[in-house]
Amino acid sequence: MVGSSPIPAPTIDLPPAPESHPIRAPLVMVIGDSFTVGSGPVRGWESYAARAARELGWQLVTAGAAGTGFVNPGRVRRTFQRSFEEELSWRPAPDLLIVSGGHNDRTVPGRVHRAARQLLAAVRSRWPQTRVVVVGPIWMGRAPRWAYGVRDAIAVAAGEEATVFLDPLGRTWGRGAILGDGVHPTSRGHVRLAHWLVTALREHGAGADG
Repeated sequence: MVGSSPIPAPTIDLPPAPESHPIRAPLVMVIGDSFTVGSGPVRGWESYAARAARELGWQLVTAGAAGTGFVNPGRVRRTFQRSFEEELSWRPAPDLLIVSGGHNDRTVPGRVHRAARQLLAAVRSRWPQTRVVVVGPIWMGRAPRWAYGVRDAIAVAAGEEATVFLDPLGRTWGRGAILGDGVHPTSRGHVRLAHWLVTALREHGAGADG
């Protein structure tokens, strides 16, 4: 009708939205070499670290590069210590830091021990509340004799800094776990590494709910 007032739209009373309390996923950082960041056809998001993160529900930040180690700076000219300082130390403290390596540190074990202990001390100074786990050198095939000396040097440093040490050396990873280069893991190898890491972390109370 001309000149009539518009009819107001009906109102609908909606129930209040339930309060949400989101649970933050644990923030986990990993310093490592090509085994951690990916190599060859295996990309970073397919590495054992990424697979473990998905299984445990982590937010993951990786640092480091292929060819690097506690002492060996590789082509990128960064040891694990430099990777920590440049890629991680300026970030908010994570819940867990994993330092994984030693495969590229074919050098005097004493130097590896000093470098590993220096790195762990720097981490503790920067992030005193962060839990730290050290993973020794990974070999998909038979490890050379010198690798055990490097492994032992890293393990001693971890013990001196009251840090959990996980030892993958000497394990067998089954058929189809090694790329054609005879060194790096295939996608299947990374799956098996991830399974081992998740199991080991849970045993030490550092899983998703630890």
